[in-house]
Amino acid sequence: MAQSTEELIGRLAAGAERVQRLRPPTLRACLWLLATAAAAWVVVAWIADMDAFVRRAQDPRHLVELAATLLTGILAILAAFHLSVPDRSRAWAVAPLPTLALWLATTGYGCLENWINGVGWDVAESVECFEIIVAVSVPLGVSVLVMLYRALPLSRAPVAAMGGLGVAAIGAFLLQFFHPFDVTVMDLAFHAAAIGLVIAVSAGSAQSTREPDMS
Repeated sequence: MAQSTEELIGRLAAGAERVQRLRPPTLRACLWLLATAAAAWVVVAWIADMDAFVRRAQDPRHLVELAATLLTGILAILAAFHLSVPDRSRAWAVAPLPTLALWLATTGYGCLENWINGVGWDVAESVECFEIIVAVSVPLGVSVLVMLYRALPLSRAPVAAMGGLGVAAIGAFLLQFFHPFDVTVMDLAFHAAAIGLVIAVSAGSAQSTREPDMS
């Protein structure tokens, strides 16, 4: 029995293909973020109304909202890459929650002001915001899921959902370069719907792909 076991191990070792080790999750996340930032910079520099963006960014509340939105995206992407690796702490799942709460709070406050003033019920403009967030999130989501699945995560749905939150938040941040007015009640509803859709589709993609066989 000992001899046959050694022979089996020898045959398996002889036929095994060399596996390329993945880079650390933080480095892989940063590379994706840098590539995304470069592509976004080209689009923003080409068609964004920077004068309107700078004027809006002078409002302290709006500046905090912008920072919270971007940080939510960055932290969610970092968390997704770490959660895709089995030996990393599951505490990464809560990493983007503080900035997500701040983002929602600052956005909600702006919506409340507009609601009190009777502003923000134009559905057409809100639908356009929805379309932009989804349109930006689709290519970003595909690229990040391809990178995340290379790590063969044991549970893909939470990883995909976290990646979906990251790309949706980045999409919402980029929207601000093309959004000449403050977020309204209708905007918030459509933003939430767009982000929820991106997260749901990302998590659903995990169910449509085969989980890694650990047997």
